[in-house]
Amino acid sequence: MRQTGDVPSLRLALAQVNYTVGDLAGNAAMVLDRARQAAAGGAHLVAFPEMTLTGYPPEDLVLRASFRQASCAALRQLAHDLDAAGLGELAVIVGYLDEDSTTGGGPRNALAFVHRGAVVARYYKHHLPNYGVFDERRYFTSGSRFVMVRHLGVDIALTICEDVWQDGGPFAVAGAAAAGLVVNINGSPYERNKDDVRLPLLRRRAAEASAPVLYVNTVGAQDELVFDGDSMVVAPSGDVLLRAPQYREDLYLVDVDLAAAPAVPPAVEHAAMAVERYDTGVPAPEPPPSARRGDVAERIPDEAEVWGALVTGLCDYVRKNGFSSVVLGMSGGIDSAVVAAIAADAIGGANVHGVSMPSSYSSEHSKSDAAELAERIGADYRVVPIAPMVDAFVSSLALTGLAEENVQARVRGTTLMAISNAEGHLVLATGNKSELAVGYSTIYGDAVGGFAPIKDVPKSLVWRLARWRNARAVEQGETPPIPQSSIDKPPSAELRPGQLDTDSLPDYEVLDAIIERYVDGDQGVAEIVAAGFDHDLVVRTARMVDVAEWKRRQYPPGPKISFKSFGKDRRLPITNRWRDLSL
Repeated sequence: MRQTGDVPSLRLALAQVNYTVGDLAGNAAMVLDRARQAAAGGAHLVAFPEMTLTGYPPEDLVLRASFRQASCAALRQLAHDLDAAGLGELAVIVGYLDEDSTTGGGPRNALAFVHRGAVVARYYKHHLPNYGVFDERRYFTSGSRFVMVRHLGVDIALTICEDVWQDGGPFAVAGAAAAGLVVNINGSPYERNKDDVRLPLLRRRAAEASAPVLYVNTVGAQDELVFDGDSMVVAPSGDVLLRAPQYREDLYLVDVDLAAAPAVPPAVEHAAMAVERYDTGVPAPEPPPSARRGDVAERIPDEAEVWGALVTGLCDYVRKNGFSSVVLGMSGGIDSAVVAAIAADAIGGANVHGVSMPSSYSSEHSKSDAAELAERIGADYRVVPIAPMVDAFVSSLALTGLAEENVQARVRGTTLMAISNAEGHLVLATGNKSELAVGYSTIYGDAVGGFAPIKDVPKSLVWRLARWRNARAVEQGETPPIPQSSIDKPPSAELRPGQLDTDSLPDYEVLDAIIERYVDGDQGVAEIVAAGFDHDLVVRTARMVDVAEWKRRQYPPGPKISFKSFGKDRRLPITNRWRDLSL
């Protein structure tokens, strides 16, 4: 620690880590490793994200007493192991699941301040969200204590994730209590442009607390949620002292000038929070010879941000569920091409297995584009003609029309699942958000799979991502992964001669704009029409979205990138006669 007059400066470490839900031993070992790294870097304090020991979100695991008890035991063991490893002097702030048995309060989303082999203080999350992907009020009891720990001459206030969104909450108390630093640990999932919202929010909270805010967030993915990191330290002036890159797991260090703890702490009264103070009894040590400035990562463009989320989501789903390879149908179209490119970036092209399944209606360019895609990304590639299998179904059941078309999709789905069973690959579904919205998919056909990487990506964005990914490859002197023909040609399911998506759907740019308002924005038909959209098209689109709910319930999980994704955020009754079709 260096000292400038009465203004101490602590070296803070932000552990932007990727944990796994339920792997308490593995997560604790990761904390120990990063703590060693922080100590080697001269850090006085290291902060880990929300519920690091259990992983986040643990969902109904929280309701199991055995899981809560295991989390508390893991915390006690971690405190012992840190001290035994010679890291006792390093202050470690880590999230975990607590069981507040003393008051009968039940499960707590908790934070522990660990030092010299002991848990010095515990803080329970005050503000519990119950919107979007979160329903924490179902699982946790809200904390009613504001906790501050005096350590190395600084009063450090402790907060968790959603506390930072609450006006007049813990950050206001921190200001009244003369905190020198506010630590906010997070499990904040990615949504498009969310990184643009975090910084203004943290600037407001740092000003409200009159103290720097350390905001640490996790990276990686858990089922449908992707966490992008974007950890940072923000001064009360609004200056960004450190900002970590998105999607990069690492430890980040910065020296921050902090207000010394007052000799007599001010009395604080708050209607909803009792103020508790703890003291490690450790005075400020002698300063080191030099200060460490924090790096501030540059912001990345929207397409790069989304691509990073999709790659991270797929990579962690494959890795954390014990797979090493994926298989998908390569049709030569834009959706399968983008999914294959995402998979190649996530787990390496050699671990991607593409299957071309031409029927009697498949065009030559579809076959050649699929083969070229596989060659560009270095994927395994095979051709399995499905016409004989389709003919057997059609002739045996005397199928015509839509039923005949759907047989082709279902034979392809069966083929992919059979290959998966035989060879152990994870099957990827290639449908996009626009198709899922209006039911433009075949259940048990192109909807089969274990994971759907572009499930929350509108079709118009799929094209933009393809162009961006190819352009980035050119900039880096690499071969663009996606054939230009797959980008340029009109989309088609090729289930009948000359079929195009536009035969039954409007232009995707228009369709996506309506879906964004109707699905993501929960606007009614009248509002959308008033915004300038054709009445009949809006009514037809709304009807298609409403009646396709049963299909979406059976679709595989996929990474969430929007404020309201299907399956994770939006759930309507399947049996439902309400139709918002009138003006």
